[in-house]
Amino acid sequence: MTDQRTPPQLPHHRLVAYQVAVELLLAIKAANIRDAKLRDEALRAAKSAVLNVAEGAGRVSRADKGRAFTIARGEGLEAFAALETAALVGDAEQADVQRCLPLAQRLYALLTGLIR
Repeated sequence: MTDQRTPPQLPHHRLVAYQVAVELLLAIKAANIRDAKLRDEALRAAKSAVLNVAEGAGRVSRADKGRAFTIARGEGLEAFAALETAALVGDAEQADVQRCLPLAQRLYALLTGLIR
């Protein structure tokens, strides 16, 4: 007998911002930043963006949601800036920056909408 259960759907799974944050995290990881400190910074910030989107989705009050989404927006920018900085000094490829830029822009826009 085949198991045809659907995966559990939690509030953050329904947010496009969550999906984009996950895409950005995976793209940052795939960039393979050579500088260990910048790689760590980029991955920590990208992970934090994902987690704060999920946290915001689970909050009840508008103020609590806004705080978590605001943090997620800043962390998404930080993750992209770490990749961008790595590319500026030759520790990442410019092609990875160009691949991640639309994701960072979309995440920023989606979270801005959720904050308002």
